[in-house]
Amino acid sequence: MTEISIALRGRAVVSETRHLLFSVMPGAVWIIVFLVLPSVYLMAVAFMTNGPYGQPQMPLSLESFRQLAGFGFLGWSPGNLYTLLRSLWQTLLSTVLVVIVAYPIAYYITTCREKWRPIMLLAVVVPSWTNQVIRTFGWMNLLAPGTPLSDAAQALGLIAPNMGLYPSNFAVTLGLVYNFLPFMVLPLYAAFEKLDTAQVQAAQDLYAAPLRAFWHAVFPQTLPGLLAGTVLVAIPAFGMYVIPELLGGGKGMMLGNLVANQFAGSANWPLGAAGAILMLIATFAGLFAMRRIGKRLGGGEEVVI
Repeated sequence: MTEISIALRGRAVVSETRHLLFSVMPGAVWIIVFLVLPSVYLMAVAFMTNGPYGQPQMPLSLESFRQLAGFGFLGWSPGNLYTLLRSLWQTLLSTVLVVIVAYPIAYYITTCREKWRPIMLLAVVVPSWTNQVIRTFGWMNLLAPGTPLSDAAQALGLIAPNMGLYPSNFAVTLGLVYNFLPFMVLPLYAAFEKLDTAQVQAAQDLYAAPLRAFWHAVFPQTLPGLLAGTVLVAIPAFGMYVIPELLGGGKGMMLGNLVANQFAGSANWPLGAAGAILMLIATFAGLFAMRRIGKRLGGGEEVVI
C-alpha cells in the first residue's frame, strides 16, 4: 500500500507540474520573445559602433553614451542634456497637474449616486479609446491661431498677435495632462471608494482646517492609489513621442523623440539604443523611488506597485 500511495503521489506531482508548465508557458514565451530578447538586443546595440549607414557594428565601445552626454567630433554640446532635462521637467509638471485635476474628479465621482458612477467613469475613460494621434490633432486645431483659446490668450497678453498656443511647451504639457488624466482618476477613485469617512469626520470635529484634514485623514488613505497613478502617468510621459512631436512642433523635443530620430532620420542606432537604455534606467529608478516613498509615507507598510 505504501508503494502504491507513493506512486500515486508521484503521478499527481508530475500531473500538477505539467499543468502548471502548460499554463505558464504561453505567458513566459510572450515575455521572453517580446520583452526580454528585445531589451537584450537593445543593450547589445548600445555598446556597438555606429556604422556608415547608421547600422550597429563591431567593435564594442562607449561612444554612443558619450554622444548621449553631448560629446561629439566638434566638442561638447548641451543639446542632449537639455532634451533630458526638458523630459524630466515635462514629466514632473504634467504629473503634478494631473494629480491636482484628478483628485477632485475622483472624489466627486465617489460622492455621486451609485447609478451615476459608472457613467461618470465612462465619461473619463471614453476619450482614451480614441487613437492618440487623432486626439492630438484635435488639440492642434483647438490651439491653432484664430481659435477662441488662442484669441483669449492673445487678449490677456500671453502670446503675440496672430500667434497660436500651438506649437509650444504649453501645448505639450496640456496634451500630456489630457492624455494621462484617466490613468490617475481610476486608481484614485478606487482608493476613494475605500475611504474611511469616520477619520475625516473626526478631523472635522477637532476643528481641523480643510487642508489639514485632507493631509492627515484623506491623503494617507488614498496614497496607494496616488502612487499607482503616478507610476502609470510619469513613466509613459517620460518617453512620450506623439504629443511632443505634434504639439511641440520641434520646439519641445523629449527623450522619446530623440530616440526615435536616431532610428529614423539621423540613422544612429547605437545612440538611439543608449537613449532607450536611459529610459529603462529612469523607469526602474522611478519605481524604486515610489516604493520607498510609499513605505515611508505609509507608516512602515510598503506600497505594492
